[in-house]
Amino acid sequence: MKKVQITETVLRDANQSLMATRLPYSDFEGILSEMDKAGYYSVECWGGATFDSCLRYLGEDPWERLRNIKKAMPNTKLQMLLRGQNLLGYKHYHDDVVEKFVELSVKNGIDIIRIFDALNDFRNIETALKAVKTYSKKYNRHVIASGCISYTQSPVHTVEKYVEMCKKLKEMGFETICLKDMAGTMSPYEAENLIKGIKAEIGDMPVILHTHCTTGMAYMTITKAIEAGVDVIDCATSCFSNGTSQPSTETMFYALQQYGIDCGLSEDVINKVNDYFKPIKQKYVDSGRINAKSMATDAQALVYKVPGGMLSNMIANLTDMKAMDKFDAALAEIPAVRKDLGYPPLVTPLSQMVGNQAVTNVLLGERYKQISKEVQNYFKGEYGIAPAPVNKDLEKKILEKAGMDAPIDCRIEDSKRTGEDFAKAKEALGDLAKTEEDIMSFICYPDQTRKFLEDRKAKEENVCKYVIEEA
Repeated sequence: MKKVQITETVLRDANQSLMATRLPYSDFEGILSEMDKAGYYSVECWGGATFDSCLRYLGEDPWERLRNIKKAMPNTKLQMLLRGQNLLGYKHYHDDVVEKFVELSVKNGIDIIRIFDALNDFRNIETALKAVKTYSKKYNRHVIASGCISYTQSPVHTVEKYVEMCKKLKEMGFETICLKDMAGTMSPYEAENLIKGIKAEIGDMPVILHTHCTTGMAYMTITKAIEAGVDVIDCATSCFSNGTSQPSTETMFYALQQYGIDCGLSEDVINKVNDYFKPIKQKYVDSGRINAKSMATDAQALVYKVPGGMLSNMIANLTDMKAMDKFDAALAEIPAVRKDLGYPPLVTPLSQMVGNQAVTNVLLGERYKQISKEVQNYFKGEYGIAPAPVNKDLEKKILEKAGMDAPIDCRIEDSKRTGEDFAKAKEALGDLAKTEEDIMSFICYPDQTRKFLEDRKAKEENVCKYVIEEA
């Protein structure tokens, strides 16, 4: 019997997409042991924006959250999303930082690391891949390195190009390949041709499809991908599905049954999981944390290739600036900026860079009168190789200002294992840092981590004072 497995995303991307990753551990702690019996291929529960959100908004230690989930779900593979050399942030880190982050992720319970680069510049994912293999052996655990491709459409993004990317990921040593359709713009036709083309070249290597329901395409796209031979699909328990999230786990379970395809799930358990999350979702709908817009279908992304989160941020920013009358012009400017940058996939951090520059161009009434630091760094080659040739006039303007003759032609962090990041972080934190994990959190998010650790210390001192007084 043919088998298609399901990754459950409610603990990470589903709530990240619908409510900006504001789901605290206490809200889902009570269902973890039941989820462990479901039979998922994996549960995506970490990485992406969860790290930042835990420290910035939820008052949680992301490492402790991961350990707690692992303890409650010993029989299920825990999965995270890693932005290659960017880790979980918006800049490239030194190789030794990337290696240590991967080691600590493995040590604390991660079983699958899905690694991508926003530009699909695979030089920026090599260090993370090698680290997964190194620390998988060190901790005697089979940790899967999944090579991830940021999917988009443009004149240069063809089936042939994507097939070549997949062949490269296989040669590099990844165990699985994921197609990450972050804007939900992959059509059924494209999915069928793409999966067939990839499978013809890489054989039995598992292929995973990650998409979003933003444009209304996802269920049709996933169905055609299944017919074409995809091995794993990302889904969300139904009350946290659809809108800018993933397709429903239960819906795809029932559809696969009709196809005579085994997905390995327990119907009773996945229904219990959804019943558990229903009142939690309603709580956030009632509070306004889940906005009606995030639950809707928005076909504009099919034209502008704009992910739902990027669109929401643009609306919020223009509203704050009392400039929503410029929204349509800014939306129309996005494809033009993207073309100037060589058609990068609109995924973090490039989606923010392109969107912000488009808004700036429109608000100032002149294209590139003001160029963001991030876009300047992009043209200087600090993010990697653009998928297609960039606007040469704009490149020349930026390089001349920077005193450069040409963009950087090597990986930005080549041969950088300085140890300085750790030494400086340890010194800056002093007695606030108790573990390597505390230091790593500070390297990734210094301001948020310092505040979290200071609050933790204050709470511990208050508890100690209370115990002494009671005694």
